[in-house]
Amino acid sequence: MMNKYPDNLIIQPLVADAIQNKQPLVALESAVITHGLPQPINLETAFNMQEIILKQGAIPATIAMLDGKVHVGLDDAELEKLAQSNGTRKISQRDFGYAIANKLTGGTTVAGTMTIAHIVGIEVFATGGIGGVHRDAPFDVSADLQQLSRTPMIVVCAGVKAILDLRATIEVLETNGVLIVGYQTNEFPAFYSRTSGLALDSRMDTPGEIAAVAKAQWDLGEKTAMLVVQPPPAEFDIPSVDIERSILKAVAEAKSKGIRGPAVTPYLLDRVKLLTGGKSMETNLALLKNNAKLAAQIAIALHGSYKNRI
Repeated sequence: MMNKYPDNLIIQPLVADAIQNKQPLVALESAVITHGLPQPINLETAFNMQEIILKQGAIPATIAMLDGKVHVGLDDAELEKLAQSNGTRKISQRDFGYAIANKLTGGTTVAGTMTIAHIVGIEVFATGGIGGVHRDAPFDVSADLQQLSRTPMIVVCAGVKAILDLRATIEVLETNGVLIVGYQTNEFPAFYSRTSGLALDSRMDTPGEIAAVAKAQWDLGEKTAMLVVQPPPAEFDIPSVDIERSILKAVAEAKSKGIRGPAVTPYLLDRVKLLTGGKSMETNLALLKNNAKLAAQIAIALHGSYKNRI
């Protein structure tokens, strides 16, 4: 029998059945739909990522806030409503109470998505890039990093958003005991670029290896996440020197305009898209789909490891 969840947490029937029957599941964030991608590309990408996961044999669970209710799994109409909504709020771990009480609609960040996925028992999560330490502002650290340090979950991404300080972010993750694993790579990817010059201590080449290591870690009682970093597809790689030129220009513009806080990341991403002639957007879409596919394969492998122990 399934656990009793709060009335303000709604689980889609397909996802509820998968949880109850212990089928492989993949959580998906929704801030990328509400804040990361423009309309109508945001809705198309959301549908594509869900379809990719289903085709691999896992169940997608897009997590979002609709009218003060936390949804785990969205049907087509709910996805359309979220993608076409204006004035939505970014929902991180700290924001749920406020959003519920005020009946808000919004997209969950990496930290927010992990919070809800863990509550309902989902252990694999796919996203584009996690938040991190901001450039020239070491005190400005994303809540994503803290959530990774206290949530047993496999998080598949293309590294840290390239507009951030990659080296500092890696240091914070290591300090907080988060294992970073390169999937078929020995180097930390730089989101838009396959290389960053930052070597990794751990590399794994199959979804089965990743599932086995995560399971062994959790069996010991470890509560930290495993961050699986996968480079963008080779055909969408933007050389580091090229993307860095655009990022530095965007950062300088943001400073001159006094843009701060939560507004910084959306501004920088939009400016980088324009400065690269749309190439950064193409890479972003490609890596989102690539990560969804890998996450589904890992969820299936993890599901198999549980079945083999019964």
